Order: sequence, then C-alpha cells, then structure tokens
Amino acid sequence: MHRTYDVIVVGAGAMGGAAAYRLAERGHRVLALDAFAPPHRMGSTHGGTRIIREAYYEHPLYVPLVRRAYERWAEVEEACGRTLFVRTGGLMVGHEEGALVAGARASAGEHAIPHEVLTSAEARSAFPQFRVPEGMVALLEHRAGILFPEACVEAHLSLARAHGAEFRFGEAATGWTADDAGVRVTTARGTYAADRLVLAAGPWIPELLGGLELPLWVERQTFHWYRPAEEPAAFGPARCPIALWEHEPGRIVATFPDFGEGVKAQVHHEGARTTPRDVARDTTPDDEAPVRTLLRRLLPGAAGPLLDTSVCLYTNTPDAHFVLGLHPGNPRVVVASPCSGHGFKFASAIGEAVASLALGEPYPLDLSPFSLHRFAGTRTSAS
Repeated sequence: MHRTYDVIVVGAGAMGGAAAYRLAERGHRVLALDAFAPPHRMGSTHGGTRIIREAYYEHPLYVPLVRRAYERWAEVEEACGRTLFVRTGGLMVGHEEGALVAGARASAGEHAIPHEVLTSAEARSAFPQFRVPEGMVALLEHRAGILFPEACVEAHLSLARAHGAEFRFGEAATGWTADDAGVRVTTARGTYAADRLVLAAGPWIPELLGGLELPLWVERQTFHWYRPAEEPAAFGPARCPIALWEHEPGRIVATFPDFGEGVKAQVHHEGARTTPRDVARDTTPDDEAPVRTLLRRLLPGAAGPLLDTSVCLYTNTPDAHFVLGLHPGNPRVVVASPCSGHGFKFASAIGEAVASLALGEPYPLDLSPFSLHRFAGTRTSAS
C-alpha cells in the first residue's frame, strides 16, 4: 500500500487536471493518475484550438457556468503567465427557427448576453470570407473565442504541481474500492489510499464506474486543417470569428480561424460509436471529404490543401448534458464529466466544482442538472 492522500484524481486531462489544481490550491494532498502523459492525443483534450462561447444554444442553464469558466480561465492565465484565450467573436449561422440560432437567442435573451442578429447579406458584408446562405441569419456574439487546450492542460498541471500535487503518468487505474475508511485505487504498480476519489477519465470512465451502469457511449470525431486557398489574412483570428453552422436541420459544422496551423473544421457529432481501445486513430479520405464539401460551400477561400487531421473522442450522455456529481453508491467518489462533445470550455469551472463536491463544500452554482441520479434504472454496488 502506497502513502495515503486526501484525494486521488483518475485522469489528468482537462477536467482532472483542473480538479487537481483546485484541490491542491486548497492545501490538500493530491495524487493524479493518468494512463498517458497529458496533454496527449488519445482522448478528448487536444486539437490546438477549442471554442468558448456564452450564448449557449444547448441550454440556458450552461450560461452561469461558462461565465464562471471565463473568470477562472483569466485567473489561470494570470497565474501561469501564458495566453490561454483569444477573443475572436463568434457566429451562430442557421435558420432563425433552427436549434442553433433559436437556442443561442434563448440563452442570450435569458441572460442579457450582448449580441447582434445579422441577415445573410449583412453577415456577408461584415465577413466577406463567410458565405452565409440566403434565408439564414447569423447571431454574432462578441465575447466568443478560442481556448488552446494543450496549453490549458499544461497550465493546470503546472499550477497543481506548484501547490504540491503529485502526478503519476503512464500509470492507469485498473480499479478502486471504497468503504467508511476511505478509498483505494489499484494500478499495475500498486494500490494508493485516499479519503476521496475523483473519476475524470473521459472516454475510459465507463470502465471505472465501480458497479454503476450509466448510458454513456463514445463517439469518434475528426478534425481537419486546411491552408487557405485565397487571402490567408482573411482567415486569421483578427478577422475571422469562430463559427457554428447549422447547414441542415440538426447538423452542425464548426470552423476555426487560422492560428498558423491552418483553418480548422469539424463536423459536430455524426461520428461512429467506438471505444478508446477500438477506435480507428488514423483518418481516411472518407472522413475528410464531407468536411471539404462543407468548407467549399461555407468558407470557400479556406478550402485549400489539407495540412493535418486528428481523431478525438466524445463521451456522450442520452440528454447531451454533463455528468458531474457524487457516485450514487459511494459518496466518497466524484464522477466528472462526460461532456457530450461540448465540455472543454468549462474545464476551469468544473475543476473548481469537482473540488467542492469532493470536499463536501457548497458550490455557488446549481449542479443538480448534471447529477448521476437523473439516469433512471442505473445499477450500483458498493464496488
């Protein structure tokens, strides 16, 4: 048996790294385990750039949490002395009655988020590189922008270490037990004891739930980067906002400005079911072809040579909301946070929330919509 900690965090990516920092910052003895060495490309936290936005089309309940995340990212930026966020503005493009625009407007209205709604002609005039189709509108959110995920993970890990957190990379958790005395986590190298446990293993989390069956599934996603074919400066962050396009009802493609690696584009969802062990890690022409087709239609000047591709994993819930709360069978265990493909932007706030949950302290925002108890028919055991 290895030394005893206050909290063990399994998974040191976006959520786990942020949780380790916030726990260590409060003076607790923290051990974080990861099968790899974050930041890495094996899970969900990579890809160079990620979007952060406030007029949240998924549901207005996320707006207070993303506002707190903005504040916490600014704190982490200052503490680590490096740029983690760049504001580019953001466009939500689609039909007015579509899920994307209508949802973004609902959040903006409920939470008084500054925004403009542009006609297709107004959007094309303001952003000539964008081909907003006739009959669609573009909701312009000025505060939206980009986070750099690898830098964000590195920042949280560095700050956690500075506060005394211990990390063991290349050491995967293979199981855990919990009782009134605490928790024990097993790896191939031994067993570690703690008072509390945080499970933040992303797509590996279904294997680590200790008798709890949740209706989670893992989805393969691909990113693609293109060298602009026309006027490269028009696609840099100074002139090109991030954009979500509902190009057909319920179908969304995301485009990102060029930070020197090319214009990034991805189809949001529509990926194959998989597991971290079975996923096809290499992309194919069949992955890239539909993305290029959409880019030619919506951002034609960006659709130049393909520069790079990458595979990412979403861990999805049936209602597309997060999982963040205490394990129903083990109150010493926090589960965080299969995010259904839209969670990275919240990591700075989720880390703080996880710390509060693990320590039994109040959190100022309502986390109940993310509780594990919402899944009817779950099975638990004492593990």
